[in-house]
Amino acid sequence: MSTPSGTRESIGYAALIRGNRNYRNLWFGQIISLLGDWFNLIASATLIATLTESGLAVGSLFLVRMLAPFLVSPIAGVVADRYDRKTVLILADLGRAATAFCFLLVRDPSQVWLLYTLTAAQLGLSGFFFPTRNAILPDIVSARELGAANALSAATWSVMLSLGAALGGLVSGTWGIYPAFFIDGLTFLLSAVFIARIHTTVARQIDASGKTLGAALQQYLEGVRFLRNYPAILAISLHKSVLGLLSASSFEIIEVTITDRIFPIGEGGSVGLGLMFMMTGIGSGLGPLLARRFTKDRVRLLSLAILAGYGMMVAGYLIVTPLYTFGATLLGILVRALGGGVVWVFSTQLLLQLVPGQIRGRIFASEYAFFTLMGAFGAILVGSALDASIGLSILIATLAGLTLLPASLWALWLSRTRTLTPITEESLE
Repeated sequence: MSTPSGTRESIGYAALIRGNRNYRNLWFGQIISLLGDWFNLIASATLIATLTESGLAVGSLFLVRMLAPFLVSPIAGVVADRYDRKTVLILADLGRAATAFCFLLVRDPSQVWLLYTLTAAQLGLSGFFFPTRNAILPDIVSARELGAANALSAATWSVMLSLGAALGGLVSGTWGIYPAFFIDGLTFLLSAVFIARIHTTVARQIDASGKTLGAALQQYLEGVRFLRNYPAILAISLHKSVLGLLSASSFEIIEVTITDRIFPIGEGGSVGLGLMFMMTGIGSGLGPLLARRFTKDRVRLLSLAILAGYGMMVAGYLIVTPLYTFGATLLGILVRALGGGVVWVFSTQLLLQLVPGQIRGRIFASEYAFFTLMGAFGAILVGSALDASIGLSILIATLAGLTLLPASLWALWLSRTRTLTPITEESLE
């Protein structure tokens, strides 16, 4: 298998941050906004669990968090490819800041509908932000820097999950839930300031005919046809949907329930939930960084590492299943996250190396749509199962068994696929 020539001699993380001002500003903005994201998730999950005492209600919150980005994904992908990506990121951050402050209005059970509405608005804006941030990465870093930039961005997500979830749980458990929402709004404003300092020379010219709704729809369908014409890219883009179904909202709902029923630490279990999310952050950050020492951004090795990641996810679930002690549960969550982080980061890296820039935004938006749709489906299933009094250990063991299916399919695909090369822009014309 081949990779872009620059990816074999990628630079280090410190050199990337020192030498690339544009990436440095994007990275600083990511650090700040992600801190607020996890404050918001801990606070909103704790708030709705306290107000409703319903597993289905908590599941519905995660359902909304997944469905909102899915519904905007067709528009988001076209926007990321047609308009200035920096501007899209800034506008999304400003919108999310305004929405975060509105969470302060939710005070009693009769206002749960408002919490769902605000969650939909904020995550809908995130549906524009995240694919655009992925798509802009090759616009501001060189091919030699791309592997380090992707791994560092993913590790930052994980570190901020650990720090943000732990701090969010601490703030919610000691000072109350509402300060977390206020902090969330401030972080989006600061993120917008850093992104505004990015300078990119990649221009997107749209003629008058290209500004119509019909033209936007046509461009979206071009992305769909691309996935149909390149089954390898489709297969890679489906990895995150597996995580959405079996490891994202589905397991997060289980974590909320564990801290509420089994290990209640802090107000509404918020401290315990924060510690669980912290372990997820540590694992999902360390996994890709450690594995990348062996893969060296080579396509074949990245693909094999994804298979190993699925194996670690299964092992982690099996450790959690008995729910013997809180410490053992945290260990299982860590192992699961080590594998899940590898699957997430390396599937992104493969797309960055193989997909041409002119269609990159739509592919990442489609990938995010698959992820959110399957995450919504997982939230419905797990929330309903909890309300049907199905045991937590049975649910976790079921997730472990189901994870073996995509692992087997990926192993079969790898056994039949020997070469993957980057797709050139000329081949699309």
